[in-house]
Amino acid sequence: MSESFTLSRVRLAVICLLAFAPSLSQAQAPVFSISQPDSSVKFYVKASVSLVGTFEKWDSTLTFTSTDVSTGVLDIKIQADSVSTGSGMKDGKLKSKEFFDVKEDPLITFHSDKVVQTGPTTFDLPGTFTIRGVSKPETLSFTVTGEGTGSGEIKGTMAFDRKDYGMTHGIPFVTIADRIEVTVDLKGKRTSGPALVFKQ
Repeated sequence: MSESFTLSRVRLAVICLLAFAPSLSQAQAPVFSISQPDSSVKFYVKASVSLVGTFEKWDSTLTFTSTDVSTGVLDIKIQADSVSTGSGMKDGKLKSKEFFDVKEDPLITFHSDKVVQTGPTTFDLPGTFTIRGVSKPETLSFTVTGEGTGSGEIKGTMAFDRKDYGMTHGIPFVTIADRIEVTVDLKGKRTSGPALVFKQ
């Protein structure tokens, strides 16, 4: 067998390995789907009049590149004009340029590409939070239930100062705090791939 023929076969084998490597890697990563009807994104602001609301329109994805939970990537995209507090006056004020400014910046987003396990079922997701076109680092802290069952729930909370994002105005006749708490409740299931590995 000639040396050139042997080298050709080696090159062909390497090419085949490179071609199939991505699909093998993907097959070893868990894939999750999030059930929007069973999930929610809400917010709470301490105020002289109750100021609790939910967002009716949003989308979220949670992906992993391996079974290592630290490789998780979370994306949340919220339609700002879908805010609902049960009061048309409050909704209108929150949608205005003094607060969410939905006409200029229709999306509220959170992106994290790192998961830090802080306990058996607790995690921190440091990421980038964007509202009103202003992006700053924030951390979503959450708890996971349903480990090893193929389905589960992620409950998380993130707090931020509204004035850091240009929301310096108030609401007439209502005293509101600067701190806003966002709660994320995501219910999902693993649709393919192996289970995630958690630190014990």
